[in-house]
Amino acid sequence: MTEIKDTEREIQLFRLRLSIAGLVVFVCFGLLMLRFLWLQAVRHTEYAERAESNRISVVPAVPNRGLILDRNGVILARNFSAYTLEITPSKIDRPLDVVIDELGRLIDIQTKDRKRFKRLMEESKTFESLPIRTRLSDEEVARFAAQGYRFPGVDIQARLFRQYPLGQTASHMIGYIGRVNKREAEMLEESDDAANYRGTDYIGKEGLEKSYEKELHGITGYDEIEVSAGGRAVRTLSRTAPTPGNNLRLSVDIELQKIVETAFADRRGALVAIEPATGDILAYVSMPTFDPNLFVEGIDVKSWDELNTSLDKPLLNRPLIGTYPAGSTFKPYMALAALELGKRTPEMAINDPGYFWFGNNKFRDDKEGGHGRVDMYKSIVQSCNTYYYNLANDLGIDAIHDFLKPFGFGQLTGIDLENEKRGVLPSTEWKKKAYKRPDQQKWYAGETISVGIGQGYNSFTPLQLAHAIATLTNDGVVMKPHLVKMVENGATKERKLTVAKESLRIPLKQENVDFIKNAMVGVTKEGTSARSFANAPYISGGKTGTAQAASMSKSVKYEASKINERLRDHSLYIAFAPADKPRIALAIIVENAGFGAAAAAPIARLAMDYYLLGKRPAELPPAKPVADVEIKPAAGATAIKKNVSDAAKADKKEAN
Repeated sequence: MTEIKDTEREIQLFRLRLSIAGLVVFVCFGLLMLRFLWLQAVRHTEYAERAESNRISVVPAVPNRGLILDRNGVILARNFSAYTLEITPSKIDRPLDVVIDELGRLIDIQTKDRKRFKRLMEESKTFESLPIRTRLSDEEVARFAAQGYRFPGVDIQARLFRQYPLGQTASHMIGYIGRVNKREAEMLEESDDAANYRGTDYIGKEGLEKSYEKELHGITGYDEIEVSAGGRAVRTLSRTAPTPGNNLRLSVDIELQKIVETAFADRRGALVAIEPATGDILAYVSMPTFDPNLFVEGIDVKSWDELNTSLDKPLLNRPLIGTYPAGSTFKPYMALAALELGKRTPEMAINDPGYFWFGNNKFRDDKEGGHGRVDMYKSIVQSCNTYYYNLANDLGIDAIHDFLKPFGFGQLTGIDLENEKRGVLPSTEWKKKAYKRPDQQKWYAGETISVGIGQGYNSFTPLQLAHAIATLTNDGVVMKPHLVKMVENGATKERKLTVAKESLRIPLKQENVDFIKNAMVGVTKEGTSARSFANAPYISGGKTGTAQAASMSKSVKYEASKINERLRDHSLYIAFAPADKPRIALAIIVENAGFGAAAAAPIARLAMDYYLLGKRPAELPPAKPVADVEIKPAAGATAIKKNVSDAAKADKKEAN
């Protein structure tokens, strides 16, 4: 049977399907058009910016670090340019040890370089570029340039390096920089300066390099570079030049520093010299020293072990954190306290039999048989302990504390270095806080006796001793001690003083201050340091001190030759000159060197002879005239890349 087709129905069905398909196509095209309008009209600006950011890479341009110079323009920290072989671990597609072995066939990579690189990897993020060798020669750069295609993830980078041209001289004061570690990187990311430290690999670790990090660092610039789809640089579109860091002009006379460090030789100790009227630190000596250049690229294990395990503690910043009893250098302040508080007059005298009884305890004088009749002048000139045993007992510990506190004993001086130690100026309140057990918290009157001669709980830094004598010789006007005299703008060369005015004035009677200073002049004329200052063409004042380094039994007579060298008494001296208008005041301690006049005073004489007279010890080379130098920033990384040969020659020139 033949099926009859409904042609009309099929035509209608076809037309319906065609209409639906047309509608779908129309809707799709409508949606595409709407999307097109949305992207091109509404979101145009946003996507244009994204496209531009993909096309342009912003590369930070690290600024030149500021220089550090002494008061006469001698450069103590500078920058020089060189090339570095660097590895980015995240871009290495084979075992890292294999890559380093192959690199070693082209470039000299020693065991210490490998160990340092391994330590840097532990401290840094894996995608960072880390140095395996620094300061490449022309020949090494050329060899790698010819074979570099074999080492994806390994590049030669132009870098600026920090150098300390005087090596170990003043290392505790200057400090050093080092590579940013993980902890420091996290702190920088959370700080307000995060953007300014983009691309920065080094940061101040110790000394002035650390405390003036923000001044020295400068302002990071940026290069806008057009890149291809594959990420290759095509051209530089614009450049915001970095602003070099500010330069630090110190108050320190580096020649004076050298003389004192040489005078110490292999002995341990510290010296701080200050200009009383300004608070300018003229010399800041901590012995022994170390070479800060060792730390810039990461110190090797052997050198670190030698420094860290040495019994001489060369890494210890003695003026800042080393604390010692003041010994007899404490006596002039005790005498001044007695005058100001009305406990003594200059004429009042005692009879010194060579000891002082307090209860059942016998406190001995250093001179058997005693000094006889002793007034205040003689007590300072001949350093009579018995006089100050009596005086301490009469004053009481809290009166001693309250009077001496404004001079800076047991207080932070505010010097422009971090981690300053406070020391101890004892009082009844201090002891309550220092100890936990009630029986330990009580202050006993007998403890005051030893405090009177600078012993007992007394514990001060050499910096505090120098600050105190500077304040005394400045008639009670307190100037904050500082190492940086002025900060010089890296771009404009404008200079700004760091300390412009006094901190406070201690209310003292001038006649009392004059009496104490006159008695200290007597020490150098007829007293304990007369031999060290014989024939000096200037008049100076001073006070010797001998401080116990270890507790000794009262029944045992002290004989240095029979005691371990590191348990012997410390040698101290405080001084100022010229006496009428002091230009220099200093404090010095020579550890375990015995009597103050024997070791400390002669070094003080050398320091004063140079600073006041320009006289140099015979064994030192003559000073070269130093002119005020013009500070020019070192070449940036972009400029270095232009000429490998020039960079290598500059490196050799700096090294020479």
